[in-house]
Amino acid sequence: MRGETPGRVLSDTATTPPVPIPTPPARGHTLVIPKEPYEHLDDMPAEIASDVFGVVHELTPVIENAVDADATTVGMNNGEAAGQEVPHAHAHIIPRFDGDGGGPIHAVSPNRPELSEEELNEIEAAINNA
Repeated sequence: MRGETPGRVLSDTATTPPVPIPTPPARGHTLVIPKEPYEHLDDMPAEIASDVFGVVHELTPVIENAVDADATTVGMNNGEAAGQEVPHAHAHIIPRFDGDGGGPIHAVSPNRPELSEEELNEIEAAINNA
């Protein structure tokens, strides 16, 4: 991120420094950001994406223990329609606490579509044939 975002680097890999955000919505909320700028997840080479999620996997229990969290939400806003605010892909590790008022990740889409069996089959085929 070229030093533009204030934060503290927790650990540093060759491709991915995890950074606690300066004004977190939750105590211990951490971003895992590839050093090279990629706007979306699918812009990242597979090895960089693997590094990002490897760091997420490694740090999630460490962060939970550090802030005595009851759980964690892990996610990525991949594109503007998903809530991505900066054009640099990154993953969030968000510690969660009983009674914190946050909802499940499913809450991002409260209007669930009613899909027919045919539509589900079309989606399945499109994914499997990609």
